[in-house]
Amino acid sequence: MVSFETASFEIAPRTTIGRVSSLADLPIRDDLRGLTPYGAPELKVAVQLNVNENTHPIPENVARSIIEAVARELLSVNRYPDREFLALRDSLAGYLNASNFGAGHLGGGLTRDNVWAANGSNEILQQILQAFGGPGRSVLGFPPTYSMHPIIAAGTGTEWIAGVRDAEYEISPATAVDWIERTTPDLVFFCSPNNPTGTALSLETIAAAYDATSGIVVVDEAYAEFGHDGEPTALSLLEGRDRLIVTRTMSKAFAFAGARLGYLAADPAISDALRLVRLPYHLSSLTQAAAVAALAHAPEMLAMVDDIKKQRDRIEVTLRELGYHPYPSASNFVLFGGVPDAHRMFEQLLERDIIIRDLGIPGHLRVSAGTEAETTAFLRAMSELTE
Repeated sequence: MVSFETASFEIAPRTTIGRVSSLADLPIRDDLRGLTPYGAPELKVAVQLNVNENTHPIPENVARSIIEAVARELLSVNRYPDREFLALRDSLAGYLNASNFGAGHLGGGLTRDNVWAANGSNEILQQILQAFGGPGRSVLGFPPTYSMHPIIAAGTGTEWIAGVRDAEYEISPATAVDWIERTTPDLVFFCSPNNPTGTALSLETIAAAYDATSGIVVVDEAYAEFGHDGEPTALSLLEGRDRLIVTRTMSKAFAFAGARLGYLAADPAISDALRLVRLPYHLSSLTQAAAVAALAHAPEMLAMVDDIKKQRDRIEVTLRELGYHPYPSASNFVLFGGVPDAHRMFEQLLERDIIIRDLGIPGHLRVSAGTEAETTAFLRAMSELTE
C-alpha cells in the first residue's frame, strides 16, 4: 500500500492554458473541415444598418409590461419551464389569426397545435433539418439566400443543393419545378421575402414546388411583416398541405432580435416530428414570458413597421436617382447593384461611422432601413460618395 504521507510526487510546473492547436488539428467531422461559421462585422458605429435589425426601440410602456412579466416568472425560475410552452403557442396563433400579415390563411383557424417555437428561427430550421434531413438526405435552396440555410444544412449533415435563380433574383414556378425534378431533394428551402435580395416569392411558385416533391417545403418568412399591404403570404397555402412549413421570427418587425424567438406554422404532425429532436425545455421560462407579453402589445410593437417601409422606399428611390440599381424589396432592407468597388464603398461608409453589408456579391451592397435620421445619414453619405 502506498503511504501518501511518505510517497513523493513530481508535480509539473503550473502553466497558463493557451491555444496549442488549431481547428485543423482536432478530430472534427470530415464534412465540416474547411467551412467557415456565420459572421457579420460587430462594430460599434453611429449608424448600424448591416444586419437587418429593427433599429426602432421598443415603446417604454411595452418594455415595462415585458419587464413585469419576466420579473413574475423569476419567482419560479427554480423550476423547469413549460416544456410545451402552451401559453406562448396560444399567443402566436392568436397573433397570426388576427394579423393582416397572415391574411388569407385557414380562415383564421390556426391553433396552438399548428404552432411551434424555438430560440430564433435558426433553431427552428435546425430542428427541421434534424428531423427531416441528415446524412444521406438533401435540401435544395436558391442562393443568394439566407446564409444560415447552407450552414445549418452542413451542421446537420444534410447535403446542400444550390439551385439557380431567374433574372432579377426571381424564382418562377417552372424554375422551381425543374430543379426539384432534376435533384429530387428531401427538403426545399425558400426565403420570402428573400434575404439578401428582398425579393418576394409568388404563391404560385410555392404551390408548384409543393406539388412537384414528396418532401418537406419550408418557406422562411422572417420579413413577412414588411411585405406589401394586402398580399397573402405562404400561410394562405397551409390548408391541405401537411408537408408545408412557414417559419417566422419576432426578431425583425417586433424589434426582438436580442430575445431570440422564432416560430413556425404547419400541420400539427410537424410539431410531433420536432419533439423527437428538440432538447428538453429548450425555451426558457423568461423567453416565454417576454414573448407572450410582447405579443399582447402586438399593435404597438408593430407601429414602427410602416415607418421602416417608408424608409426602405426612400432608399430605393434615392439610390435609383443616384444611378445605382436597387432591387424591388418587400423587406426592411435594400440590395443595390451598380457599385464599381463594393468593398471600397463599404470602407468609405465605415469611415463616416456608417456600416452596411458587403455580401461578397460583386458590384453589390445591402443596406437595412433604419430610423429616418439613420436613413438620411446613409443617403447623404451615398450622395457625397457618388459625386
